[in-house]
Amino acid sequence: MTSLQSEIEAYKEVFKLKAPEEKQRIMQQATDELEKSGIAQGLTAGEVAPDFTLPDSTGKEVSLSDQLKKGPVILTFYRGGWCPYCNLELKAYQRELTSIKNAGAALIAVSPELPDASLSTKEKNELEFIVLSDEKNKVANQYNLVFKLSDELIEVYKDSGLDIPGHNGNNDWELPKPATFVIDPSGKILFAEVDSDYRNRTEPSKVVEVVKNFKA
Repeated sequence: MTSLQSEIEAYKEVFKLKAPEEKQRIMQQATDELEKSGIAQGLTAGEVAPDFTLPDSTGKEVSLSDQLKKGPVILTFYRGGWCPYCNLELKAYQRELTSIKNAGAALIAVSPELPDASLSTKEKNELEFIVLSDEKNKVANQYNLVFKLSDELIEVYKDSGLDIPGHNGNNDWELPKPATFVIDPSGKILFAEVDSDYRNRTEPSKVVEVVKNFKA
C-alpha cells in the first residue's frame, strides 16, 4: 500500500518545481516562525481529551463522548479541503478505514470549515468516516492547536485564489495545526502528534497500530 509520506514527498517535489521562489520563501518563513513561537503545542499523551459536540457534513450533531462509548477514537484535525496535504492525509485514512474498524476504533476528522465545505471535502475524497465542522476553531482551541496566519502568508493565500474566509465563514484567518490523537474510551489521550509544519502528517498506519495494541 502507498504510504502517505511517499505521496507527500512526491507532492512537495512538484510544488518546488512549479511554485515561485518568493512564494516558497514566505511559506517556509511562516512555518519556521510558527515553530519558534512555541504557540499551539497541542495536548499531550496522558491528558484528558476535552469532550465536544460538532455538526457533521450533513448537519447532524456528533459528540466525542458518544463515540468513545463504542471504543477508542482516532481524532485528526486538518486545515481544510483547500489544502492538498490535508486531502492526501484524508484519503490515506480512508485507505486504512477497514483496519481502523477491525481494531474496534472510530475515526473523526475535524476542520474549521463550514458544513457545506466539509461535505464537498467528504464527497471529493470519497470519505466514509465522520467529518466534522469546528466553526471558529472552538474545539481546536480546547486542544491548543490554533494559530493566526501571518499577514504575508495571508497575501500569498489570497494571490493563490484560496478563499479561506469563504470556507470557514469568518475573516479571522486562524487555522489549527495538523494534529492526530488516539483517545481511549475513558477519554485519556493515548497518542498525540502535533506539527508546526503543515506538510508533516501522521502516517495513518502508525495510529492503527496504537488502537490495535489498546487493551480495554
